[in-house]
Amino acid sequence: MKFNRRYFLISLSSALGLTFNSCKNFQQTKTTNVEKFNSQIPANQTISPSEISTPSTPAPPGMFAPKRGDIRLVVISDLNSSYGSTNYQPQVEKTIPLIPKWQPDLVLCAGDMIAGQKQSLTEENIQAMWNGFDRYIATPLRQTKQPFAITIGNHDASGYIKSEKFIFAKERRLAQNYWSQHQKDLNLKFFDAKGFPFYYSFLHKEIFYLIWDASTFQIPTQQLEWTEKSLASSQAQTAKMRIVIGHLPFYAVAPTKNKMGDVLAKADELTTMLEKYNVHLYISGHHHAYFPAYKGNLKLLYSGALGSGPRTLIGSNLSPRNTLTVVDINLEQNKSFYTTYDMNTLAVVDPEKLPEKITGLNCSVLREKEA
Repeated sequence: MKFNRRYFLISLSSALGLTFNSCKNFQQTKTTNVEKFNSQIPANQTISPSEISTPSTPAPPGMFAPKRGDIRLVVISDLNSSYGSTNYQPQVEKTIPLIPKWQPDLVLCAGDMIAGQKQSLTEENIQAMWNGFDRYIATPLRQTKQPFAITIGNHDASGYIKSEKFIFAKERRLAQNYWSQHQKDLNLKFFDAKGFPFYYSFLHKEIFYLIWDASTFQIPTQQLEWTEKSLASSQAQTAKMRIVIGHLPFYAVAPTKNKMGDVLAKADELTTMLEKYNVHLYISGHHHAYFPAYKGNLKLLYSGALGSGPRTLIGSNLSPRNTLTVVDINLEQNKSFYTTYDMNTLAVVDPEKLPEKITGLNCSVLREKEA
């Protein structure tokens, strides 16, 4: 197995039987305070001189600093709390100001920014949630002029249809109103924004991004036709890389989401289409469990939940955790590498401790070898 210094300290601490809880009272000299973050880095997460933030390895003070790729993404997902909540859990509020410290080229949110999908919520309730999102999430990113892209989740504006009508039409209308007002604030060069914010595409630093409406298990035929046309376009095919983002994943990785309705229908057909057009990576949320996977030639990044309700992985006894993932991309080699942080402990998640294979109801996925 190739040695990876990124995870050496974590593996060593595991071998010594150290845990974050046992280190709560460690000496002050072995702690590193992160700006505006009340959590402490465990003593076993001491940062070596080669891992401290530098211009080529930017990161928040005191946190592991991975080497920056040609392009850097920060991926967050599932930020919300209980139905109707207008505020966010502490780890969410404290994470957002840290994001610029990684110096990302783009921040991606894989959905569930607010806590809707409940018909009893009034327009006032829904608008208050978007106001809360704007206050705690969007405004801090906007103030740094950070390029920011989102995909709509089921709790933002579910696309579920019954009797040819949107069940949550009110939520979709208010989501569209909010994002239409702030489309220019995202600092993106749109290629096709006719379906924004539900589906759209843009070019950013030589990468073509396509966002589709995976807020339900079934992507409409018209939108799939648009997807194929977009990916086949000269703009997409002459880009150095293609990335697709949607809320629901193709295959299950969390036990409580291992059922139809929580994964995309016709998943194999969809992944085949993405592979046909040389899509490098599909980023999803919804399952609230981080897992760096691949199937065939398509990489699958299951972003964990930064907000409430993180989940375990199928076949794993690892505790749930709130995560953020930094994706560093090497364009010439057509490779991407992940550094994922537990945002409660600030420790790096060691992918070697994740299952090598996860088998859900509709397929098995393998753990990414180069995560």
